[in-house]
Amino acid sequence: MSTREFAPGLAIQGFMPPLKLSDFKLAVFDMDSTLINIECVDEIADAVGLKDEVAAITEAAMRGEITDYKESLRRRVKLLRGVTIADMELVYTGRLQLNPGAERLVQACKAAGLKTLLVSGGFTFFTDRIRDRLGIDFTRSNVLEVESGPNCGQLTGRMVDQPWGDICDGAEKRKMLLETCEQLGISPRQAIAIGDGANDLPMMGEAGLSVAYHAKPKVREQAMVQINEGGLDRLLEVFG
Repeated sequence: MSTREFAPGLAIQGFMPPLKLSDFKLAVFDMDSTLINIECVDEIADAVGLKDEVAAITEAAMRGEITDYKESLRRRVKLLRGVTIADMELVYTGRLQLNPGAERLVQACKAAGLKTLLVSGGFTFFTDRIRDRLGIDFTRSNVLEVESGPNCGQLTGRMVDQPWGDICDGAEKRKMLLETCEQLGISPRQAIAIGDGANDLPMMGEAGLSVAYHAKPKVREQAMVQINEGGLDRLLEVFG
């Protein structure tokens, strides 16, 4: 399928009829490197001097070179053992920023009547704050286990199982999109899915509009819209 430049740094794959934002009822966002500027797991690992090692695994997973996302995340989280809650607080306050246009796009979606969903292979420590900061309606992400007793406040290097399952991977992102659509009484074709990594492809494949934001090559190839320059709010240029 051919890709054409819609505007500088904004590309559309194949034929796309004129669209209005209000044609959709749900906007689904990845967090790390999509709504925010960092990969949280990599920055947390910096506290124990293992950023390069963890970042290499993250990059391979996001490019789709590691097919077992859950195992790749367990490997990375295991390396976080001993990181403190205070270390993670410093990541949030000192390194994490919303990506350009994130707030404007979320607010435009809400103003057009869309519900919003944040699905992340990252952690509730960050997703809950981004949810509250942007007024997002629904979230799903992973819980880092914290030591009790003498090492209270330090990560154990494991994640906590949740009622819906163990790890939010690509399959879980897709499942959450479908479940949210069912809960809202809408079709998945009325959803927009925005991401940058290979674990976003399953949910993007279900959505009526898939958007790659400064994404890995494999994701750009399969997305209907590519934002390769500028902020997230460039998506609004696609709508009439």
